[in-house]
Amino acid sequence: MKKNIAIIMGGYSSEYKISLKSGNVVYNTLDKNKYNAYRVHIFKNKWVFVNDLDEEFPIDKNDFSVLVNETKINFDCVFNAIHGSPGEDGYMQAYFNLLNMPQTSCSMYQAALTFNKRDLLATLKPYGIKTAESYPLNLGDTIDEDAIIAKVGLPCFVKANKAGSSFGISKVYKKEDLKTAIEKSFKEDNEIIIEQFLDGVEVSVGVITYNKETLVLPITEIVSENDFFDYEAKYEGKSQEITPARISEAYANKVRIEAKKIYEILKMKGFSRSEFISKNDEPYLLEVNTVPGLTEESILPQQATEAGISLVDLFGNAIEEALNN
Repeated sequence: MKKNIAIIMGGYSSEYKISLKSGNVVYNTLDKNKYNAYRVHIFKNKWVFVNDLDEEFPIDKNDFSVLVNETKINFDCVFNAIHGSPGEDGYMQAYFNLLNMPQTSCSMYQAALTFNKRDLLATLKPYGIKTAESYPLNLGDTIDEDAIIAKVGLPCFVKANKAGSSFGISKVYKKEDLKTAIEKSFKEDNEIIIEQFLDGVEVSVGVITYNKETLVLPITEIVSENDFFDYEAKYEGKSQEITPARISEAYANKVRIEAKKIYEILKMKGFSRSEFISKNDEPYLLEVNTVPGLTEESILPQQATEAGISLVDLFGNAIEEALNN
């Protein structure tokens, strides 16, 4: 009997448009012989099932079901394609956990931890994971530009602490530009992180649970046409994403070891994508994404294809892993 799969997409953050694209890729790719797929839009003002005619049917939040033409549909599993809040920060994971409903991403705690860049780096540091020097700042804090520069140097990156897809990020070269960059990041989040600039090769690597085992996917090298891997570079073709990466096998092995180590330290499940940058031939962690992009332009699907895993198998495996858990 075919399983009913709710593909949740949208969300409450600036990433909602990317999430809708990811969710639709999943919807169009899932094996229709195995699954009945339903597109579910999650927005602050509405949770709705959207059919192929773009008709909307409200989701009953009491049990995450939907009534369609007087027929109640219950879901067997949720495929999480929400980037940012509330799909990547633990809220949806906690909700589905309370409903005892399987979902494809990691658990509530892992989602909340990895979405908070500052907390993630602090948690991994005792395990020997290398990271750039950083300076935390909360909305309302006194901005001491000299102290910031003394800690992280120039140029530096100013980032929203809890945001993805490079929203709210700036590369700062001069002291007088710091405050403008900080104000930009505070538009995305009330916490920010200011990081040392590391001048090295940037790579991204997916780690997933596949056929009940942890699998490190081929590494992607990121070469941005812009000053860094910003929104334009990620989603508007202003970058080269080269898979497999043009790095030595010795360095690639270090990246694979660190990525798998992080996945297992955090007791992750589902998809993850970790970003590293090289310094003195060692990988330094930038961030971990637990609901990475699944569009045709996205990195994780490229890596799966390079590994010989079709998107049909990649998405189907995620559902089966969730159901078996």
